[in-house]
Amino acid sequence: MQSKYTLLLFFVTAISAVTAQNQQITLEEIWGGAFRTEGLQDLHSMNNGRQYSVLNTTGDSVSVDIYNYASQQKVQTVVSSNELEDIDSFSSYTFSDDESKLILATDVEPVYRRSRLGKYYVYDTKTKSLTAIHPEKIQEPTFSPDGTKVAFGYRNDLYVKDLFTELTIQITRDGAKNKIINGITDWVYEEEFGFVRAFEWNASSDKIAYLRFDETNVPEFSMDIYGKALYPTQQVFKYPKAGEANAKVTVFVFDLPSKKGSSVYLSNNSDIYVPRIKWTNDPNILSVQVMNRHQNDLNLVFYNAKTSERTVVLNEKSDTYIDVTDNLTFLADNSFIWTSEKDGYNHIYWYNSDGSLKDQVTRGPWEVTNYYGYDKTTNRIFYQSTQEGSTNRSVYSIGLDVKDSRKLTQEVGTNNATFSSDYSYFINNFSNTTTPPKYTLYNIKDGTYKVLKDNKDLASKLEDYKLPQKEFFELTTEKGHKLNAWMIKPTNFDASKKYPLFMYQYSGPGSQQVSNRWNGANDYWYYMLAEQGYIVACVDGRGTGFKGADFKKVTYKELGKYEVEDQIDAAKELGKRDYIDADRIGIWGWSYGGFMSSNCLLKGNDVFKMAIAVAPVTSWRFYDTIYTERYMQTPQENPSGYDENSPINHVEKLKGAYLLIHGTGDDNVHVQNTMRMVEALVQANKQFDWALYPDKNHGIYGGNTRLQLYTKMTNFIKDNL
Repeated sequence: MQSKYTLLLFFVTAISAVTAQNQQITLEEIWGGAFRTEGLQDLHSMNNGRQYSVLNTTGDSVSVDIYNYASQQKVQTVVSSNELEDIDSFSSYTFSDDESKLILATDVEPVYRRSRLGKYYVYDTKTKSLTAIHPEKIQEPTFSPDGTKVAFGYRNDLYVKDLFTELTIQITRDGAKNKIINGITDWVYEEEFGFVRAFEWNASSDKIAYLRFDETNVPEFSMDIYGKALYPTQQVFKYPKAGEANAKVTVFVFDLPSKKGSSVYLSNNSDIYVPRIKWTNDPNILSVQVMNRHQNDLNLVFYNAKTSERTVVLNEKSDTYIDVTDNLTFLADNSFIWTSEKDGYNHIYWYNSDGSLKDQVTRGPWEVTNYYGYDKTTNRIFYQSTQEGSTNRSVYSIGLDVKDSRKLTQEVGTNNATFSSDYSYFINNFSNTTTPPKYTLYNIKDGTYKVLKDNKDLASKLEDYKLPQKEFFELTTEKGHKLNAWMIKPTNFDASKKYPLFMYQYSGPGSQQVSNRWNGANDYWYYMLAEQGYIVACVDGRGTGFKGADFKKVTYKELGKYEVEDQIDAAKELGKRDYIDADRIGIWGWSYGGFMSSNCLLKGNDVFKMAIAVAPVTSWRFYDTIYTERYMQTPQENPSGYDENSPINHVEKLKGAYLLIHGTGDDNVHVQNTMRMVEALVQANKQFDWALYPDKNHGIYGGNTRLQLYTKMTNFIKDNL
């Protein structure tokens, strides 16, 4: 017979086990970092191909440590903040080409989404010395290839510091706020072409090519900054809205020995874009990518800095638009690798140095989604693709002779590789909806692999929550469009009941939300909502990416038309299911997704009961030139495309519950969008809810902001769905 104590212990243990397995996710946990994953920070492959470095943080100490690929043993600490007298810590590092020096970043502050200001130091691994590059905060410090100099941007001008003499020369002298920028991109280039450093060293370290932006005629945008002082201040910056004047961009080449600069002639038309510059292996030959304003005509220009001769080696045209990438790679003979959608899918091409096509390296009804590089020793190209389906990513290699394609990764989901410098190893970051990020070392030569980090502690922790499953499926609309989708049902799902449906989407051109990867913060929110009795679904409609150019580019000149049709049609299709209450369907989105959710509630007012729009575009007339005109041309050329699909022009159709949210410090999608939407709704005598977050940018975060925001949205869903 068991004692009373034993029986009591048994029941307590059993109850504890049941309670643990039914633990509920809270917003405090989501936004408090309870489900954060571990990774490898600032991973860099060393030149020898046998080792790699990472940034490690232990307590108050930060270090750059080197590990051996094969043994996984730490072999060296390159630098530790404990050993440095002049700085307490650093947040990132960059090696010189010969790895004898590092640039360490300290006291870094954001400017816009990608740009940063900071104090930077050069650390010499031989002398153990630390030298400030500049006494003030600077931008984008970059070693010359020979490691003897550092170029950087400061107050809109470009400088070079000689690390031996410690003398700094000023390359440009006309930089002025909101007028002229040298070597650093303007707001719209940074946001839409995705780069900040607009200067490049040549191979022999004696020339720098850079972009000069003349913003004089670009209209200014101003934002009130409320802060904590008695009076608010204003942030004023140049922001070209669709159809307005862009900065005039000029390419210059500065010769350091002669201390002379010269401009590069590119076109008779000054209204052009220069989205990329890159030196070839020849230290005198600079490649420049030049696009027309419509972004459907791209020239790859070779400029000879010695003779001033320019040659268009490649021209690509499209009936819609051309996406800019960082995939251009020059081989030893200056032949080059290029990616293009010209056969209907994004693939890899190999061209001679004169621009004649040597071969199309990859082909098929799938997309190359990441180009990793070329190994000259084995003559192989390494890339990531959707060959296992548009929602998955796998890593492959293929011979430059278009033979012997090999799949290098093992598991189905999202694989992303970081290769060693000699392509003998790669560290793969893998995840899917049931597997948190797992970092695995692959030996390419013998095919063996070893798990480095697997986030097992997080996986074990989540077992106590008994999370619902994310189910992937293909949804076919009544019009016959086949769309990728996922759905989350409550763990205690009962098919005989009817559940409200809450839909999420982003829907922007070339984007993807239906992807077989590990959870983001929003996924945990969806799991929480599912456990509270909602079915959550996401559908990638036409216009989204990775299913071919035709599927992606169908929205050209009509942003918000076909994508909205697909969300409305998807909601109708899902509403036919016995377990979904077709009278209780809601939708939400952020940024482009907020533009979409607003349109869906208005144009689909017989389908959607409620919508939440965070930081939405409400008229494409308010957004920037590069992004908007890429897909819409200008408002002057395409007024109906702008106006017929902008929610600001359909407010009279509002029937359901609408929550509108924006940060007043949003430099990207300006709060002007929400203010104009509010005024239109007021004049239409429509009731709605809205919230402004003072001084918060497009991400609306900081302190308890995200927790308060998601609490507000959760309560709105419960009250209206």
